[in-house]
Amino acid sequence: MSKQDIYQTTESQILAVLEGEENVTAQMATVSCLLSLAFPETYFWTGFYVVDPVQERMLVVGPYQGTLGCLRIPFGRGVCGTAAETGETQVVEDVHALANHIACDSRSNSEIVVPVTNTAGELIAVFDVDSEQHAAFDETDKEWLERILGKVFSGK
Repeated sequence: MSKQDIYQTTESQILAVLEGEENVTAQMATVSCLLSLAFPETYFWTGFYVVDPVQERMLVVGPYQGTLGCLRIPFGRGVCGTAAETGETQVVEDVHALANHIACDSRSNSEIVVPVTNTAGELIAVFDVDSEQHAAFDETDKEWLERILGKVFSGK
């Protein structure tokens, strides 16, 4: 199956499992799990950093699959913080080439981070995927992850 076929199948699975589920933690756990299982050769760390409701401009680790994640990431710092700050998906072919990269696990070599908004358009989290491969993510990943996360969390 092509990458696009895998995303299409996984999107259908995610939407079927989450039908009627309104709990955001359950939604995030399901998305992390099913996407991680769909791409075992590529997805090394898969999960969410949630906007901290108490500490302004701070992300805190949420549901994820993989090795120990960083617990907190300030807006504007690293790939996740940049996605939160700018509201734009970040695709990084080589994380070691970034001056402000946060190395939660030194085995990660590339990364994609997608901002996640709710139905009101407010940032609630970022979805982070790390890979041990260099340049593991491309426009196909960006398009499908934005699509899946939009359908699940903002109803788009």
